[in-house]
Amino acid sequence: MSTEREALVRELDNGGRALATAAVLFHAAVAALSGLTASDQRALDLIERFGPLTAGELAERSGLAPASVTGLLARLERRGLARRVPNPNDRRSVLVELVYEGMTVMGPHFLELGRQLHQLYESFDDAELASIARFLREAARIQQDAAARVPSPDN
Repeated sequence: MSTEREALVRELDNGGRALATAAVLFHAAVAALSGLTASDQRALDLIERFGPLTAGELAERSGLAPASVTGLLARLERRGLARRVPNPNDRRSVLVELVYEGMTVMGPHFLELGRQLHQLYESFDDAELASIARFLREAARIQQDAAARVPSPDN
């Protein structure tokens, strides 16, 4: 590997680590505004992106144990951020959906972040954006696979 490529790979490694740390810090700070944990806030993100979800689907997507999801949902409901509604496809289960009116404290911070990211996107051409999108998709898949290989503390 050339020294130029080695330097780029190091920059990618360091940039990925810095982005992951910045994301955790941002989500933790925003979650704290509503008295939530970072896990609670990430669950809200999953429900928004993929939901409404059953508790089991939320457990699967988040990697949390079902008992942890039960407590998490209770916290989100108490704070008016989520609610359980009948599942129209399965009368034996319920779906968890967001209560957008409860997001007034967190929402503006995510809107501002999104606005700034969209400004950044404008500095890249379509081919570059396609490469970045492919990288993010694949990096997320690799990290999800790595998380799935980590043994549960219960085992």
